[in-house]
This record gives sequence, C-alpha cells and structure tokens, in this order.
Amino acid sequence: MTEFLSQYINLTWVYWFLTVAYAVTIISIVGVIVSENRNPVKSLAWVTVLLALPALGLILYIIFGRNIKNKRIISRRNRRRLRRRESGRKIDFNRLPHSESIISIARLAHSLSGAMYYRDNNATIYNNGSDKMDALLADIAKAQHYINIQYYIISDDKTGCRLRDALVERARAGVTVRAIYDHVGSFKVKRRFFKQMQSEGIQVYPFFKVTFPGLGSRINWRNHRKLCIIDGTVGYIGGMNIADRYIDGGKFPLWRDLHMRITGSAVRALQYSFAVDWNYMGQPLLEDDIKYDELPTLPDTSNEDVIPAKGMQLLTAGPTGQWSNIAFMMLKAISAARKCIFIQTPYFVPTDALLNALQVAALSGVDVRIMIPRRGDSDMLRWASSSYIKECLQAGIKIYLFEAGMLHSKSMLVDDEFATIGSTNFDFRSVEHNFESNMFVYSREFNARLRKIFLDDQAQSHRVTGNEWRHRPITQKALESIMRLFAPIL
Repeated sequence: MTEFLSQYINLTWVYWFLTVAYAVTIISIVGVIVSENRNPVKSLAWVTVLLALPALGLILYIIFGRNIKNKRIISRRNRRRLRRRESGRKIDFNRLPHSESIISIARLAHSLSGAMYYRDNNATIYNNGSDKMDALLADIAKAQHYINIQYYIISDDKTGCRLRDALVERARAGVTVRAIYDHVGSFKVKRRFFKQMQSEGIQVYPFFKVTFPGLGSRINWRNHRKLCIIDGTVGYIGGMNIADRYIDGGKFPLWRDLHMRITGSAVRALQYSFAVDWNYMGQPLLEDDIKYDELPTLPDTSNEDVIPAKGMQLLTAGPTGQWSNIAFMMLKAISAARKCIFIQTPYFVPTDALLNALQVAALSGVDVRIMIPRRGDSDMLRWASSSYIKECLQAGIKIYLFEAGMLHSKSMLVDDEFATIGSTNFDFRSVEHNFESNMFVYSREFNARLRKIFLDDQAQSHRVTGNEWRHRPITQKALESIMRLFAPIL
C-alpha cells in the first residue's frame, strides 16, 4: 500500500509539473504574439486557437505562426560590399524620362530596398515553357565563365534532366555552375538527382533545408524565386519552374505562364539577389563575377521579339524584411492608376490592403481586370480565391476565368508605362511568407507587349457576371467560406 501511494504521488507530481510547464509555454507564446504588435485580427486568431486547442494550436503556431521579420540573412558588411558592386552610377530620379507617378514608384522601390534604376535594357517575354526552356538552354550552352541558377522547383523529370545535362556539360568545360533549389518545393526529387550534379562539379544547395528538429522554423518559409544569370550578360526571371508540366501542361491542356529574358545593366540586380541567397547558405560572397564595365548598355534589338525596356528595377521580398517590398510597390502602382490595371495570377487571395486598393481603383472609374484559372492546380486555393470574387464584382472589378488550361502567370500592368513580371502571386503566402523577386519595368513598349498577351488570354477566358455568381451552388459557397479562413497560411 505504501509503495502504491508513493507511485501515485510521484505520478501526480509529474502530471502537475507537466501541466504547469505546458500552461506556462502557452501563456508565454500568447505573450510573444501580443508583444509583436501584429495585425489585431491575426493576433486574436492565434490567441484563440492556442487557448481553445492548446496542443494543436502550439504545433500550428510553431510551423505557421512565428514571425522572423528583421532577421538578418546577410551581414551589413557583406550587403554593403555587394551593393557597391551592383549599384553602378547613381541615378537622378528627377531627370528620369517618365511621368511624376512613375518616378514616384521608382523612388519607393529605392527607398524600400535600395533598388537601383537601370537604363537601357532589353527583354523578351515568354508565355509558354517550351520557348523559354529552349532559350535558356541555348544561353547556357554559350556560357564561358559562370552560371548562377535558382528555382523553387527543379524536378528530376525530362525537363529537369535536360537542364541537368546542360549544366553538367558546361561544368565539364570549366564553367563555374552554382544552383539553388527550394527544399520544400523540390521535396519529391530523388537525392541522387542532385548528388549526380554535385559529382560533376556543380555547386548545388537547398535553401532552408527542412530537417528535424528545425522543421518548424523552416517549413513555412520558402524561396519562391526563379532566376538565372549567365556570364553577367544574360538574365532570366519569372514564374516558370523547371518541370515537365510547364511545357506539356501536365494534367491541363496547356500551362500558361510568364518568364522574361533580360540583357543590359539590370542583370546586375539579378546577380545581387542570387549573391545574397548564396551567402545566406554559408557560401563565399560572390564579388568578382561581373565585369560591370564590359556590360553592354543597349544590346542588339534585331530580333523582333526583343522589347526595349529602358527602365528596370528588381525588388526582392521575404519574411525577414522590414517592409513588404513587392506588396508596397503593387499598392503604390494601383493607387497611381488612372486608366487600367490588368492582373494575372494563379491564386487570388489578397491582403485587405491590396483588395481595398483594387476596389477603390475600380470605384474611381479605373478599368480593373483580374484573370485567374477556371481550374487550378490546388482546389483549396481555388476555393479561397473564389471567395473574393463577390467583393470584386460589387466594386466593378472585372473577373476573367482562364479556360484553356492552367494559368500560372504572375503579372500586373498599370496604364501605359508600368508593368511587373516575377515570382509573386497575388496572395498572402507570397506577400508574407515566401522569398520572392519581381522585375518592375517602366516602358511603353514592354507594357504594350504584356497588354497584348493579357488580351490574347482574355479571349480564351470567361468573364464572370454578378448574376451567375449569385446562383452558384451552395456547397461551393460553403467551401469558399471555409477555405478563406485558412487564406493566411495556404
């Protein structure tokens, strides 16, 4: 009896100790959430989950709720060294050949991240994976000094093997090849695929590798950038990953996407972005890769597909930044619109600020058009996106559902001389959780080409009317409302 009582007391003591420790942990996390002064709605949601479902809430918070703003991913000293190499000569914003509204947008980009304004660039826009991949492989085959390449997804399918073989061939020829892939984005890829690349002398590393016990601190933050820099003279940026579905459509009849090839001084900015991520992974600082004085100032435009894009700025954004750089740029451009705003995005799950800005623009008489896929690659995101359509229609925003296949393009054009293409979706994840990159282009010619692409896709889309949307099935309405609750973490 005495032994039983002793065991009972010991178990009781352990139970109360664990209960108190657990309670203290929950209360401490609630304290951290409150002290961070986040959006009150979001803070209250996390506090409610932690108090109502402590165990599940604790796990969800560790994975999805932590805030890493202002966490330095590269030292100030290294950032200054890279910036000195990237910046080139200073730009007098007052003398730029643009309207006051465009100059104001360019100033904002510089204030947010030090983004330089680059003159005299050319660009080629690709809206299908086959043409983009052919151009990329052709440029890789010409590389003489180095190739820096970064993608969210590098698959080990036919397309991924084509890229791997092209990089291996250049590495064997003495070209320095560096590659970054996102560990979560490329999680299904077999290890031997990247090991083979390493065995051939390619320096390839995962960004934010997800392993225990660090899973909770990394799985929610993904490097979504898609960049390539070849010898400092050619650069690629956009929304296409390296996988077969970007070429053959996968389960869709076709896969519509946007990517751009850049020549000119703006390639410096792509190199700077890659160098920051490369250094973050513990690799040596890349300082000597571009001989800036040898960069062409205005490349050959004999090819009719090449578009003069005289003004360019690259903005990167991520969960560690002080500001939501790309979202701020979009807000500024939307508020400056006087005639039109055309947006293509695979997932339309906007923050309140972005949604309100679009509504204000439409209510002010601006022609606001948003194109999303009729059938997406994620049902949860499709339902969440659909939950915002009613509010858009009420404000006079035109919604188009792309019906020819999967629409994965990420672009926005405003009026006549502002446009952006990059990796950023019009959703919470891109704005708050992902490392993204977008090229902002100030060019009437570029804007006109992107407008033509939009209108061509619009011809293959269905415009949603208020009447048909009101009469959609009640089950669809319920799913939309439920998925909208998860919008911030989808």
